[in-house]
Amino acid sequence: MTDVTKCIIEFKGLPSVYISHDAAPLVTAMAHIPTAVYWTIRAVIACASQISNLSSLGHEHALMSSTNETWELSTLAHKIKNILDLLNKQLALCYQYIEEKKNLETYQMLLNLLEGVQIDNMKILKALIYAKEDLQPLLDGSTKRRVNLDVLRRKNVLLLISSLDFPRDELSILEQIYNESRVHASRMDYDIVWIPIVDRFAQWTDSLQNQFETLQATMPWYSVYSPSLIEKPVIRFIREVWHFRNKPILVVLDPQGKVVSPNAIHMMWIWGSTAFPFTSLREEALWREETWKLELLVDGIDPTILSWIKEGKYIYLYGGTDMEWIRKFTTTARAIASTARIPLEMVYVGKSTKREQVRKCTTAITAEKLSYCWQDLAMVWFFWTRLESMMFSKIQLGSTVDVDPMLREIKKLLSYDKEGGWAVLSKGSFVFVNGHSSSVLPTFNEYDAWKEYVPSKGFDIACYDYHNNLRPEVRPCCRFEFSSTVGRIPDTMKCPECLRNMEKYMSFLCCHDESTFNALI
Repeated sequence: MTDVTKCIIEFKGLPSVYISHDAAPLVTAMAHIPTAVYWTIRAVIACASQISNLSSLGHEHALMSSTNETWELSTLAHKIKNILDLLNKQLALCYQYIEEKKNLETYQMLLNLLEGVQIDNMKILKALIYAKEDLQPLLDGSTKRRVNLDVLRRKNVLLLISSLDFPRDELSILEQIYNESRVHASRMDYDIVWIPIVDRFAQWTDSLQNQFETLQATMPWYSVYSPSLIEKPVIRFIREVWHFRNKPILVVLDPQGKVVSPNAIHMMWIWGSTAFPFTSLREEALWREETWKLELLVDGIDPTILSWIKEGKYIYLYGGTDMEWIRKFTTTARAIASTARIPLEMVYVGKSTKREQVRKCTTAITAEKLSYCWQDLAMVWFFWTRLESMMFSKIQLGSTVDVDPMLREIKKLLSYDKEGGWAVLSKGSFVFVNGHSSSVLPTFNEYDAWKEYVPSKGFDIACYDYHNNLRPEVRPCCRFEFSSTVGRIPDTMKCPECLRNMEKYMSFLCCHDESTFNALI
């Protein structure tokens, strides 16, 4: 009876600003409350009657007369218990309704904040991270102490948004870029804040807590002290407006809290802190300074290649996991370089996927002394990540392959990676061939057909002309695969080879390496 009474009072105390009298869960509850009141009053009377009998009659008479009354109380208790269960169910639905209304209000507030003009970035940061003043919501990665959001006031803030599954290579290189920027803090005044996104419906276990704390401990920048501080409407906002799909993104806020880049992770991978202040205008300016040259592909990855470029050597980057093709390509390339008397260096840069196969290829290439290799697979990862970032950056700025030759070459290389071996041939900075294995190796095999043009045109131009005049059918169809975790995915794409619109398919791919490695047999 007391529980039913408290439940009815709780209904009366629901905030009318979030739940009106005509809301479905409250309407249902109010329809049952008169019945609940009736049976509660009836139970009170029944209890009062039995208490009176127990106190006025003798012990023996009380026991004899209480049988029927006990049965009545038991029946009433069962009846009221059912009513209480029903009211509690409706009360839970009312609170769920109220929470959804509050979440919608918070979500709309975030939208309004981003559209409005602010004097600083505090309002948006508090709305995203923690609005109250009762605790310090950030952990300073350098001191490992908790701090207030005020440390970010009127600063350029990069919101690093990710799940707890943060790739180690990605985190390591981002940390390196960040530490380098601290040396030039006067020119690149920005702070990074890690916002961890976890499933709020999943059970938070000790294992997840340890995973979070381990990841947080490795970060030199600020991080949200606990994932529980990030509310559901904020997570919805991050997923729907900033298109977060579990792959890390970097949202840039200027000192006034305005979003100047919805995802600067591509700029960070391509140019590092040089891209500061990470605006779209800065991104466009940096691209205007770039040309399709070898430095664009390897800058910041391997100083050895940069030294070869300065020496004007012929440099061949190649990849794939077909060891038979790799042996033929490297052997043939060295033989032709010897015949043509050109200084040649070759670098194996692996493949964007199949990490274990790339490792085995690297071991075999090194053992057989076929060419120079990147032993650190983080360099291989960074090469392909930068290349993909170049494509996404260009697409984000509205470039297309029919008007942007650089995007066309980038897409070719990414497509070749999905279809076996490939090679990029350069003389110093100048890239003169970007081809698939099915066209590069035949070009070298047919050296006798174009060697007569080498003295007049030079080896690079003669090779370029012959390669481009090969029959189109020897080149494979272009193919691109976009993970559902990358966020924005282009609706349409043109083939970088023929410039026709490409067909769109849905595919499911397993990310595991094969247990067997037939290419090395």
